[in-house]
Amino acid sequence: MARPYSLDLRERVVSAVLDGQPVRSVAGRFGVSVSSVVKWSQRQRRTGSAAALPMGGRRGYVLAGERAWLLGRLSEKPDVTLRGLVGELADRGVRVSYYAVWNFLRHEGISFKKSLLASEQERPDVARRRARWKRHQGKLDPSRLVFIDETWAKTNMTRTHGRCARGRRLVGRAPHGGGEP
Repeated sequence: MARPYSLDLRERVVSAVLDGQPVRSVAGRFGVSVSSVVKWSQRQRRTGSAAALPMGGRRGYVLAGERAWLLGRLSEKPDVTLRGLVGELADRGVRVSYYAVWNFLRHEGISFKKSLLASEQERPDVARRRARWKRHQGKLDPSRLVFIDETWAKTNMTRTHGRCARGRRLVGRAPHGGGEP
């Protein structure tokens, strides 16, 4: 990374300009660009010093002020899309890009994944039968099992992804057929 010019050079350039020498001749004499001479002179008049401003560092995230709202919104509706979040932020008067939202989520450790389970598993009768099935599952002869291909089953109406903390799995529920009792 480039370093700023020394303060000594900056002060000599600014004093030459203050002595009335033309900017272009000062730039040629000291081997710096005309724009640098102009900027250093302006900074000297504005702040009293031609010293370089700090370089590098981290910029704050554009959405840092909306952090609480965004995290609350994701806890309410974890399967909201980036497009949806950008639209909701625009409704709140915050205009940001998709990248800004994605960058905020990545910084917060929120990824986009979901394990989709049948919502019927929460019903007491289904839970009872599942527990019974798990107890007797080891007693089955695998050679007597039949594979049923459900390739053409239509499951594209449910969102298959959602957002949660990185390293954790978001569990979503969706009906998988067989009506409610």
